[in-house]
Amino acid sequence: MNKKLYVPHPGHFDGLQEMLESSKDIYSIYMAGSPDYIGTGRVNLGHAGLEEVARHTEYCHNNGVKIEMVLNSSCMGGQQLTPEGYNLIHWYISNLEDIGVDTVVVADPYIIEMIANEFNIPVVVSVLAFVDCSQKAEFFEQLGASSIVIDSNVNRHFDVLEAIRDAVDCELKLLVNEGCLYRCPFRYAHFNFFSHVNGPPPRPNVQDDYYYHKCLTMRINDPSQILKSPFIRPEDLEEYAHITDVFKIGGRSHFINWILNCVDAYAAESYDGNLMDLMDCPKDLVDLFNIPNKALDGAIEQWKKHSTVCHTCGYCQRRISEIAQVYDHKGTTDEKLVPWNTITKKGIET
Repeated sequence: MNKKLYVPHPGHFDGLQEMLESSKDIYSIYMAGSPDYIGTGRVNLGHAGLEEVARHTEYCHNNGVKIEMVLNSSCMGGQQLTPEGYNLIHWYISNLEDIGVDTVVVADPYIIEMIANEFNIPVVVSVLAFVDCSQKAEFFEQLGASSIVIDSNVNRHFDVLEAIRDAVDCELKLLVNEGCLYRCPFRYAHFNFFSHVNGPPPRPNVQDDYYYHKCLTMRINDPSQILKSPFIRPEDLEEYAHITDVFKIGGRSHFINWILNCVDAYAAESYDGNLMDLMDCPKDLVDLFNIPNKALDGAIEQWKKHSTVCHTCGYCQRRISEIAQVYDHKGTTDEKLVPWNTITKKGIET
């Protein structure tokens, strides 16, 4: 299928050059702006000032690639509603528009409507606006959204996706490789936390990330949660052709070779390797698990039928027991892959 791939910026100009020289399958690069104006919902490898944004924008456009600015803070502490906050945000968006940025991604409804009414730059509704039904999609389209990134939690709920497609005329975009827990109970609190850590000062001096470690531990103890994550395999993009041809690859905190590997896989709509290599998830999980992607051929049919009844379905639990492997003695000469289902509370059976 013909598709538009939105790809994360690697965080520095040399990396951007390498990516665009290495791949012709990138439709748009998305990058974060300065956290001094509007925060984002992710940790980034780098934050660009306006001069850098202009440089990167010019380079992308010279190579036939669009550029998208991510300003998707899910919480700004109400500053956006103060005169000072409005003036600062308005000034920043004006500069991005003058630079020629193609689109901006926003989560806050107030800022979405402000940009749509006061600027000519198209505004995209972030996945952090949690658009998971047709009513929400209609609401944001009425505010002036030109595009909506649908809540990834409904990536396998085809009845919901089809209802959203029928309800709005604007572009729809799907995030394909996010490795978060399905219906994650930490999601709202975690992204609010990120928004403050990666937003305007004062920034919290946090020593640890409770949500990260809790989520990680849950998946190590129960790797079926990895399969329940609402990722879309490269091989399954065709299943979504009637919904959209626009797909976003997550991974702003990853490095160039990882990003390019994901681009190649989703461009080819095929990946013969470890599914974990494509997942935007903690490195601890990637280093532990090997889940052969091709072993999941056909799984989409099960997910389409039983996407919301995990407690009675049991499919992901059965499949992970059959196909998952873990690295034993990793980093030593005795390193080997062993079936995950040989693990007991006492360790790995031999």
